[in-house]
Amino acid sequence: MNDLGDEMIALLKRLWPITRSITGKGVRETLSILSEHLPNLKQYEVPSGSKVFDWEVPKEWNIRDAYILDPDGEKIVDLKENNLHVVGYSMPINKKISLQELKDHLYTLPEQPTAIPYITSYYKERWGFCMTQNQFKTLKEGTYTVFIDSDLSNGSLTYGELILPGESTKEVFLSTYVCHPSMANNELSGPVVTTYLAKWLTNLEKRKFTYRIVFIPETIGSITYLSKNLDDMKKNIIAGFNISCVGDDRTYSYLPSRQEDTLSDTVAQHVLKHLYPDFVSYSWLDRGSDERQYCSPGIDLPIASVMRTKYGKYPEYHTSLDNLDVVTETGLYGGYNVLKKCLQVIEMNVIPTTAILAEPQLGKRGLYPTISTKDSDAIVKDMMNLLTYCDGKQSLLEISNQINCPIWDLIDICNKLEKEGVIIFKDSKTL
Repeated sequence: MNDLGDEMIALLKRLWPITRSITGKGVRETLSILSEHLPNLKQYEVPSGSKVFDWEVPKEWNIRDAYILDPDGEKIVDLKENNLHVVGYSMPINKKISLQELKDHLYTLPEQPTAIPYITSYYKERWGFCMTQNQFKTLKEGTYTVFIDSDLSNGSLTYGELILPGESTKEVFLSTYVCHPSMANNELSGPVVTTYLAKWLTNLEKRKFTYRIVFIPETIGSITYLSKNLDDMKKNIIAGFNISCVGDDRTYSYLPSRQEDTLSDTVAQHVLKHLYPDFVSYSWLDRGSDERQYCSPGIDLPIASVMRTKYGKYPEYHTSLDNLDVVTETGLYGGYNVLKKCLQVIEMNVIPTTAILAEPQLGKRGLYPTISTKDSDAIVKDMMNLLTYCDGKQSLLEISNQINCPIWDLIDICNKLEKEGVIIFKDSKTL
């Protein structure tokens, strides 16, 4: 694993305490930290009230403090102890109320009595607090003080974008979101893993494709980004991944694009089949993140999702239990490695074409055993299976799936065959 997992967990812990939402200073602070790793990451501001398709960019929300004082003056809920204690986008308030009135503004999870739920109210003005069910049961009659020092004002929605040019203007798209407060797998793992994928891509000597990488607030961020970039995205994007929940150690998961037959789908299934064949495969009906926007009718981008345990499928999801114990160094590195392998497969996916009529004489080129034994076939099985499909019509990935061999095992064979003049590669622009 080397030190990469340790580096990623260190970044995650640094981002952990920041109070984030779909707008505001927390998003900007998060993007500023990521910019230390990605100096070319650009921040964009979209004013409140901007029309973005059928939506409107909301007012900007910032919060400085929030708490509840019980009838004895004891602070029983404190934003500074856990930023999930306040309903996201809560209006400011400072008043004394009865227990009965307070209960109308409290949220718990009776089925998970030790968890603080993650609750938001982005598009209807209200205020509220979240606490554990165990704490809720201890509340006594009397007068409570509720205090939320927040503001909702005309400001802007912030997102980050990194464009890494390649030999081709055709693009691979990576998207993750930076709007969740302190939850580790959902969703600090996404921006952390995406940051390290971007660092790896930045340092490549050569990139076949251009990479468009965005760090956005979920839903309203992807809708906003699409509204400003859709024409270029539809023209150029050939594949991409929505990156979420990639930090735990439990499993690997795949959620397809709406079309379920894009290059992204083929790549994701190919990589997971050969590296983690027990991965969990979901259908488009199980969608729930920004793939909803990228694959919606009329948008139709080729975006799939590769995850560790899928959002909504682990017990700590959207609660305070999704903490630093859920995400691990090995979990983050595993999520990073699978997505990196997916990007490598896209880069490898050439179209090989035979340069010789009939079966080539491989022995004189040092590519075939000079003594024929019953094991000879096995030694060159992958090479011969590859050659039989090098008709200039199928990509290397399609051939790999036909002969049930990982593409990364075939690329070295391809390079040797090309060096000896047995095959040629079609220009990648035809892919």
